[in-house]
Amino acid sequence: MEYNPFVHIEIYVDNLDRAVRFYETVLNIEMSYLTSPDSVADEQMVFFPGSEKVFGCGGSLVKSAQQKPGCNSVVPYFGSEDCAVELGKVEAAGGKVVQSKFSIEPHGFCGIAIDTEGNTIGFHSMQ
Repeated sequence: MEYNPFVHIEIYVDNLDRAVRFYETVLNIEMSYLTSPDSVADEQMVFFPGSEKVFGCGGSLVKSAQQKPGCNSVVPYFGSEDCAVELGKVEAAGGKVVQSKFSIEPHGFCGIAIDTEGNTIGFHSMQ
């Protein structure tokens, strides 16, 4: 069976509302809050938009008593048409650009930023 080994990514946050505003602004998306009664009492989750019918994996922002945000060794990359567009929104949304758009020829381009919670994130595009 062929499959993408990644099925979900969680980005841990301290201030969920601030983080949602950051990602909705930078990615120009609308996120959805988990309202399940079965959710863990000391966790709050907000999901990035997605579909099982579209390439890629799902993800969410998570505020948890067990996990804290910050510098870590996992960097989620968000796909885009031109990663310079999202990188250009990062600082106005409260984050910091660490590395502007650069070539990873022949695999396109990427750039690195830090979100409002101190997490390292990346953006990737083919142009």
